[in-house]
Amino acid sequence: MEAPLDPPQDASSELQEHRPREPILTLPPALTAYILLLALIHLRVLLPVEWEDWTVDVFGFIPKRYDSTLIDLTFPGGAGAKVWTFVTYSLLHANLTHIGFNVLWLLPFGSALARRFGALRFFLFMAVTAAAGALAHLITHEHAVAPMIGASASVSGAMAAAIRFAFVRGSFLSLNRGDAEAAAKVPALSLSRSLRNGRVLAFLLVWFGVNLIFGIGSLAIGADGTSVAWQAHIGGFFAGLVLFSLFDPVPRTNPDAAGAAY
Repeated sequence: MEAPLDPPQDASSELQEHRPREPILTLPPALTAYILLLALIHLRVLLPVEWEDWTVDVFGFIPKRYDSTLIDLTFPGGAGAKVWTFVTYSLLHANLTHIGFNVLWLLPFGSALARRFGALRFFLFMAVTAAAGALAHLITHEHAVAPMIGASASVSGAMAAAIRFAFVRGSFLSLNRGDAEAAAKVPALSLSRSLRNGRVLAFLLVWFGVNLIFGIGSLAIGADGTSVAWQAHIGGFFAGLVLFSLFDPVPRTNPDAAGAAY
């Protein structure tokens, strides 16, 4: 049986030139569903004030809820809220500015990650990084009564996971990227190789610098002065960076090739 002949070099080049390239920010279904869910849940702001406050108290993350020294203070949601709020807080937002910032940062990194992981892994990853952010917030705000809400920890986790492959040749932040699907499926860098990569290190420096500015300067989001839970951002980011390999379905078959970043 004869194998099909490879096309001539000129014809192959011409085919590549005319092959349609999918825009890098075309949203995959999993990310579209996630953003629509955030938008739908945000419609809670149309509820009467007492109902909206109840929703935040039941589904927001309140560190004081886990304080064993409590005597008279109780919170809506009971024992169940001690479990589900590790994730559900990430689906609530304070205002349009808050949700807008999170969605804006999620578009490039979340798009690549959703394509790479597929829907199930993507949603599970967002939940795990949300829980990591809540844990970091609990450790640093042990007695806080104010609820923490927002998807920032999960968005930070998605950014951290994406930089494990974002700068590899052909990926979405490289100078020689392919189409959106191909850019999301390049072999990733190992964690140790990532931490030796100049572009990754520069990204980490900028990202942590911005978050420290938020923390030290106590900057706020929106007109209502909602403060930034920057420790939760770091918790989600760290989880995304370290746990990426547990979710990644793309094998690193050629470490030397994966190490070439452009």
